[in-house]
Amino acid sequence: MKIIQKALAFVGLLSLCALFIYALQDAPTDENFETKLINDYNVYALQVPGDLNFAGEPMPLENPDILERMDRELLVNTYWQSNGLLMFKRAKKYFPVIEPILARHGVPDDFKYLAVIESGLTNAVSPAGARGVWQIMPATGRENGLEVNKNVDERYHLEKSTEVACQYLLEAKNKLGSWTLAAAAYNAGNAGVSRRLKEQGVSNYYDLLLGEETGRYLFRIVALKEILSNPKKYGFNFRDKDLYSYVPTYRVEVDTAVTDFTQFAARFGINYKLLKLHNPWLREPHLNNKSRKQYYVEIPKEGFYSLN
Repeated sequence: MKIIQKALAFVGLLSLCALFIYALQDAPTDENFETKLINDYNVYALQVPGDLNFAGEPMPLENPDILERMDRELLVNTYWQSNGLLMFKRAKKYFPVIEPILARHGVPDDFKYLAVIESGLTNAVSPAGARGVWQIMPATGRENGLEVNKNVDERYHLEKSTEVACQYLLEAKNKLGSWTLAAAAYNAGNAGVSRRLKEQGVSNYYDLLLGEETGRYLFRIVALKEILSNPKKYGFNFRDKDLYSYVPTYRVEVDTAVTDFTQFAARFGINYKLLKLHNPWLREPHLNNKSRKQYYVEIPKEGFYSLN
């Protein structure tokens, strides 16, 4: 009996040793961490890259407060998988429109990620009255040359609204001295950021004590930049054909009133819905145009939609 008990104890000890060795082998390490993150559905802590920056301006990640805030945004946006996949899909469609406009104005490419966190690359409507991909307020739009009224609202015009965003950001950079502060000012206003810098006696965004939204703003932008630039690293797997594409269009010049956009659309072999889909800045089913202003209406090229 004692021999059997000793044998059982020995077997038990061997089993514990085997489990311990297996646990050590299976424990996350720097080497297998990213592979496991990609290939299974467990939730892992993320390693915050040490070289993160916005528009070439480094994040001071040696500061524990900055590191924690960056970690939060990486976690939130990595594990909100459905939203993340939508951002990849829409980025493929809209970034090719936004990128050359930023480059033409000398605005860093990183600002395309500002549009991502502002609107999710949709024509969003905010409770405060901001509209479009760049979430432009009515007064800001008008001050920068956009037509904003019930009939036509060019804040919904992607190219024109991107031009306005560039103008605002260049002015903010000129006033505040860094692209990081210019991005913060897009959320809180030039005057608001300037006032807080002066009140708190600091000169950069990362030293400012700010409210929840503006305090997270840069970290959210950089998190989306990091994730959208490294999909597989953060567990996003897709094929190019899974992403959205911009439907090619041609422009039709309109310099008179249009009484019925349903009839107008039919002349080009499309319906009213498709006309509005490609021209969301046309807000009503007609165009007043009493001043005979010159507009360009986008018409999708033939063959990209099947119509009944």
